[in-house]
Amino acid sequence: MTKRIWLAAIVLLTGCQSLQHSTTVDRGSYRLETLHQAQGVDQRIRFLVIHYTAVDFQTSLRTLTEEHVSAHYLLPVQPVSQDGKPLVYQLVPEAMRAWHAGGSSWRGRTHLNDTSIGIEIVNQGFSNTLLNTHWQPYSPEQIALLIQLSRDIVKRYDIQPVDVVGHSDIAPQRKQDPGPLFPWQKLAQEGIGAWPGQDEVQHYLAGRDKHAPVPIARILSKLARYGYAVDPSWDSKQQRNLLIAFQMHFRPRDYRGEPDAESEAIIDALLSKYGAMR
Repeated sequence: MTKRIWLAAIVLLTGCQSLQHSTTVDRGSYRLETLHQAQGVDQRIRFLVIHYTAVDFQTSLRTLTEEHVSAHYLLPVQPVSQDGKPLVYQLVPEAMRAWHAGGSSWRGRTHLNDTSIGIEIVNQGFSNTLLNTHWQPYSPEQIALLIQLSRDIVKRYDIQPVDVVGHSDIAPQRKQDPGPLFPWQKLAQEGIGAWPGQDEVQHYLAGRDKHAPVPIARILSKLARYGYAVDPSWDSKQQRNLLIAFQMHFRPRDYRGEPDAESEAIIDALLSKYGAMR
């Protein structure tokens, strides 16, 4: 009986040693044991931020590979094909932080470089004339490639629709990209980002004239609940900048920054569909 117990102990010990070795990783001068994983963790990447470069491809590539600014991905106006597939330029590995967001805030988090993936799209942005502002459209090839890339990123990190944002959403006092011609609705139809349902907007409009003025403080309060950073000390110009950023994203046909009933109905519809920030 004693011999049988001794043999069983040897087998058990050998099995444990084998199991331990199978769950360790060789690091040269030491090994890592990876069997015991903590539960107190979450995903570092929480946001996808879309930008335009405001310059041409070569200037964009040079700027984004120098010391002071970077992004994870760069998409040219006309992507080249390699082996029959469009080519995306990865400038920073996703596991590393890129310097694309700058001073930024979204849904209670700041310094979004730490928690985001940044995609730069080659686009000249806007030019001003005496009477108008002209925005450069995005090419269909760019948007098709952006959808493929973004879909992979969103799936990989389980990024929520409300957390796919533009640079102007997270830094409305200093940024306007990706601008009013960026097709947010098309991306949302492809499962990337948020968009209000038209029926819900009409429900919250409740028969009001869409241009009817609404107290801007009331709209700002709802924007804050959705995720925009709102500072009580802002002057009227800063408040208007935030409203412009919101309208560029969700009502690009009219982004004058006027606090009107339609803008309020849109944010109400978004809050109903996606919920308020917790």
